[in-house]
Amino acid sequence: MERVTAPQTPLLIRRATAADADAVWDILRVVLAAGDTYAWPTAPTREQGLALMHPPGGHTFVAERDGRVVGIFYVKANAMGPGDHVANCGYMVAPEARGQGVGEALCRHSLDVARGLGFRGMQFNAVVSTNHGAIRAWQRCGFHIVGTVPGAFRHPVLGDVDVHVMHRAL
Repeated sequence: MERVTAPQTPLLIRRATAADADAVWDILRVVLAAGDTYAWPTAPTREQGLALMHPPGGHTFVAERDGRVVGIFYVKANAMGPGDHVANCGYMVAPEARGQGVGEALCRHSLDVARGLGFRGMQFNAVVSTNHGAIRAWQRCGFHIVGTVPGAFRHPVLGDVDVHVMHRAL
């Protein structure tokens, strides 16, 4: 018997608004609590968590499918001064939407946003080496691993694992 999957409703990616705060928090708290992909606190307050996804000088977006927020990302300068021409982004996908291409769609959208903001490159500072799905998605989006920091992330199950620095030109 052939397995048939229903086509996914397209994603709507748009700027986040104050009305998205509950949906952003719902994704953020689950992702951070897992402690396996972000070097951020695993149990921030709602205010602290929302501040992380709305960095100063940044631009925050959400992805909706069927009226439900299934992903979030921000774009900001990776550094100040002479390094402010390189963007940095952070992406999170709701658990029920993983494996459906949401993260890659967010990344592709962020590349367009970053170009529109005048950035000339994009850098991810700490991609956890065990986050294989994200690494493959970022590579499909044109990123390369340009460095690896040994044991720089305390994975809750695997212990100390490497993090990759990934980059691509815009």
